[in-house]
Amino acid sequence: MDGLMMDYPLTTQAILRRAEAVFGQREIVTRLSDNTLHRYTVETFCGRVRQLMSAMATLGIRPGDRVGTYCWNHYRHLELYFAISSMGAVLHTLNI
Repeated sequence: MDGLMMDYPLTTQAILRRAEAVFGQREIVTRLSDNTLHRYTVETFCGRVRQLMSAMATLGIRPGDRVGTYCWNHYRHLELYFAISSMGAVLHTLNI
């Protein structure tokens, strides 16, 4: 079955790297709870995810730790989704 498998694991880190390399200038648009729109590029999103990973590591979150989130489904939650799983922690979403 050579050629049918990827030569690297499909992780959120790999998805981020690919998204930034291929779609860096594309726009991510989120409608917020007050009905306004938030817009930023994939490149900015990836930078914010890396910054969030660093902040959480500084707070002591390590691979295997469990992190719960309780927030609306918008850009900040997307950033948390990628940051937590990319650093090897376990994400638990709590629905509002």
